Amino acid sequence: MASGSRCFFLLLFTRQLEKRAVCCVNNVTPLCSGFGPFGEHTVNASWVAVQELKKLGLGSEVDLHVYEVPVEYQTVQSLVPSLWKQYHPQLVVHVGVSGMATTVTLEKCGRNHGYKGLDNSSFCPDSQCCIVGGPDCIDSVIDMESVCKRVTASGPGVTVSVSKDAGRYLCDFTYYTSLYLSRGRSAFIHVPPLGKPYSGEDLGRALKAIVQEMLELLDQAEEKIHCQQHFH
Repeated sequence: MASGSRCFFLLLFTRQLEKRAVCCVNNVTPLCSGFGPFGEHTVNASWVAVQELKKLGLGSEVDLHVYEVPVEYQTVQSLVPSLWKQYHPQLVVHVGVSGMATTVTLEKCGRNHGYKGLDNSSFCPDSQCCIVGGPDCIDSVIDMESVCKRVTASGPGVTVSVSKDAGRYLCDFTYYTSLYLSRGRSAFIHVPPLGKPYSGEDLGRALKAIVQEMLELLDQAEEKIHCQQHFH
């Protein structure tokens, strides 16, 4: 992994939105991250895609804020919890690049064990796991199959797929950490390298469509829960 690699966090804040349902009004706060250059990825497609998402936005109710941190296990262990504590986001979406990917890939789960690759500081956890004593695998509460189908039906111009293995490196490590802290209210999206076959603009548009569908699914689920509580 290249020295001085960076991870970029993109915070998205929305003002309170009126809901049509009389029983539910939400204040939505999603958070997104993308990784900086490492190894052969001197320009990381995930960060380019997140920048494009920032340009596109998610509507007039959304403000976007970018955070940059070193790509290191120990930094992730401290930074991700601090972001959850500070912003209490409705959803966190992490974005990473995969040299093997040819599609935009929605990761269904994060894994706790098997982290042997060294980070930018030539470090990996002695335990080779994210959370000592944590479950082996945590699934996202987001129905990735449903998101994939809905985004594909919208014709985003990219191929979207679903995976059960985020790779046992910083991507997977970050994802599991968020899933653990949020009780599953996190998502991870792998994108292919730039030009193989998609441009940064293509990936940005795909991210926008995907995040909007994820938020819509969460919103529908929460509205149903809030309405049930209201009438009981």
